[in-house]
Amino acid sequence: MATDKKQEKERSIEERLKALYTLQTYLSDIDRIKFLRGELPHEVKDLEDEIIRFDTRIKKHQEEIVDLKDLISRKTGEIEEHKAKIAKYEEQINNVRNNREFAFLEKEKEYESLEIELAEKNIRDAKAKIEQKTAEIENAREEKTDNEHILDEKKKELNDIVSETREQEEAIMAKAKDLEEVIDERTLKAFKRIRKNARNGLGIVTVQRNACGGCFNRIPPQRQLEIKMHKKVIVCEYCGRIMIDGQLAGIEEPVQETTPKRKTSRRKAAEK
Repeated sequence: MATDKKQEKERSIEERLKALYTLQTYLSDIDRIKFLRGELPHEVKDLEDEIIRFDTRIKKHQEEIVDLKDLISRKTGEIEEHKAKIAKYEEQINNVRNNREFAFLEKEKEYESLEIELAEKNIRDAKAKIEQKTAEIENAREEKTDNEHILDEKKKELNDIVSETREQEEAIMAKAKDLEEVIDERTLKAFKRIRKNARNGLGIVTVQRNACGGCFNRIPPQRQLEIKMHKKVIVCEYCGRIMIDGQLAGIEEPVQETTPKRKTSRRKAAEK
């Protein structure tokens, strides 16, 4: 452990920058491979989630139908009970001895009849809901089936792309992982944080034509000199990316052509 920390200290800024830039090239290659897959992974995930939602919806409707059927069974039983009471009251009416008893029994019959009407309404409503939920289950199953067919096609398309690039991606990822092992933890964490926040996934960039290769803002000459000296890790004050000069990164910046100056002053002086 102590040896590892010693090696980290001994590793120069120049070596760290070169390692980071090489790591960036590997990660950019992986990004390009993933870009080839486009939105397919997200589309596959969305379709899988949608199918799960359909299953949940179907299960919920099925459970509600079971509850509604229980309600119908219960209300049917209650109707039979109310009918039995009405029959009982009618039998008692035949044996009444005064108007008061007759009025009481008629009122009880009316109450039981109203309870039957209410129970019948509950049954009709429950049957209507069962019909509605059965239709919703059928629709959900059809949509689920359609999505499953689309999902199969998307998965096949994605698997074809992945199989074509799997070996290449795994090889690059192995190189990137090996390289991460030789970069100190603090520098690596900072690089990954910058890369994550960067729009194009570039955590370290070269200086190109006196400007940051990430955001293309101009870098002052003194700052460029500090970058070329490799004495410390320098980040762009505009976008926060780590900067490395092209020579250290192994990239030669194109030489700008200069037009030769015309030597006319001496010739004119000689003629005079």
